[in-house]
Amino acid sequence: MPKYRIKVAPNTVAYADEENNKLVAEFAIPGAPTDTIDVKILEDSIHLTAPARDIEYVSALALGWPVKPDKAEANYEHGLLRIEVPFKDPMEDAVTVAIKAGGVEIKTKALLQKTPEKGPK
Repeated sequence: MPKYRIKVAPNTVAYADEENNKLVAEFAIPGAPTDTIDVKILEDSIHLTAPARDIEYVSALALGWPVKPDKAEANYEHGLLRIEVPFKDPMEDAVTVAIKAGGVEIKTKALLQKTPEKGPK
């Protein structure tokens, strides 16, 4: 293996597979041995390094919509790395917030009726 490799950005295409609600990203990295390909996926990005002969493919792809990295699947065939990862529902980790009215906590999704104020007798 050469001591120094020229870093090259692979030809890349990424698109939304709306029918299956997932992101598909393809990287052309011919000559890279499968066991040297390093792919890391976060909710908002994909990072790739893949040494091949005297070059090293490197890529960082920022995503416009969050994905579920732990559900990603990758296939490498004929020099093409194809990654499929499902999109994350933006409300998936949403938290319901309790609302206080006049310093008293009320239940969310329930309306409390005000009792009429009693005047002086």
